[in-house]
Amino acid sequence: MLTVLPIRYVADVEASRRFYAGLGLRLDAAESLDVFALLRADAGGLGVHDAAASKGRAPGAVELGFTTDERLEDLAARLTADGYQPELVDENFGRSLRITDPDGVTLQIQEIDPDVARRSQDELRR
Repeated sequence: MLTVLPIRYVADVEASRRFYAGLGLRLDAAESLDVFALLRADAGGLGVHDAAASKGRAPGAVELGFTTDERLEDLAARLTADGYQPELVDENFGRSLRITDPDGVTLQIQEIDPDVARRSQDELRR
């Protein structure tokens, strides 16, 4: 299943989490870390990510993202067969598939691994 999950890069995760919670989104504490909060809505959700802990994204940046329970290799194979050029990327939260849509916008489809994300967060704290 593919779920829409835009990522909002922020300067202060906790302040942004409180703001979006005020809009009615619900914190998914089991999937959240100090540097990332997963906020759920009735349809989809929002990832709030510490820009300083990201790979080069500035506060204010927004990325169209998705999460999936499909194997990324299977999704990549299907996209490649359709003529696209997906890229599998190791991330500090697991893995993602990056692909450029017909208008040149890069999308990220995430395979979140909570253990990888927690280890990455622990390394940032050192």
